[in-house]
Amino acid sequence: MKQYLQLCQRIVDEGTWIENERTGKRCLTVINSDLEYRVDKNEFPLITTRKSFYKSAIAEFIGYIRGYDNASDFRKLGTKTWDANANLNEVWLNNAHRKGQDDMGRVYGVQGRAWAKPDGGNIDQLKKIVDNLSRGIDDRGEIITFYNPGEFHMGCLRPCMHTHTFSLLGDTLHLTSYQRSCDVPLGLNFNQVQVYTFLALMAQITGHKPGIAYHKIINAHIYEDQLELMRDVQLPREPFASPKLIINPDIKSLRDLETWVTMDDFEVQGYEHHDPIAYPFSV
Repeated sequence: MKQYLQLCQRIVDEGTWIENERTGKRCLTVINSDLEYRVDKNEFPLITTRKSFYKSAIAEFIGYIRGYDNASDFRKLGTKTWDANANLNEVWLNNAHRKGQDDMGRVYGVQGRAWAKPDGGNIDQLKKIVDNLSRGIDDRGEIITFYNPGEFHMGCLRPCMHTHTFSLLGDTLHLTSYQRSCDVPLGLNFNQVQVYTFLALMAQITGHKPGIAYHKIINAHIYEDQLELMRDVQLPREPFASPKLIINPDIKSLRDLETWVTMDDFEVQGYEHHDPIAYPFSV
């Protein structure tokens, strides 16, 4: 929690104002931030200086694991995070590749589970990693990336947290996640939860101990209409201790994650928090 608040304070104190063309808003911005989450100690990085809702973040990432490309499938899992980008983004609404209501196009999980090859086939990046790690193999290329410039025009949004690299040291699994752009008041809370949970789940289904999740952010920013709430409301609050994430131990395979897992299989214990803050969201 302290590293999150330190990043927020750094943006407030040292950030540079940048005009964002996509949203039409200014962002107070810093470059390069490195966060670490102790999955081995079950220190779940859920923000405590405002009430946060972890299940929506986990649901979104389960949707990526399943390769979903439709906002309605994400809603069934328990998150509405893709509704706006699928249905309110004017550029995407006028895109010839959009297939209709709730279609997201070839974004995130589609790339992770079905990266298109020039010969007409596709690559399931995630399955390769799970298969290798389950056999104790780390080929120094246990990488899943959602970042496919050749198909940006076929999706509603370029990926923000775009690449995940797993590293196996003995029987301990580590994760390094890379993020090109981060809305710190809103998005980072989601992304922290997702990085942590991705490592915890992958360790569990491949039979390894979870280690540390490293989260590298390039462009970290606070939108102009979020700044006052961050500076005057959230930052002065004292954080509470990190809660713990409890994952159903019956989740034992990638197939389980693809089929029957729901948000009822995740529980947070010991979560103390301050009142919620309604930060504006930029589409």
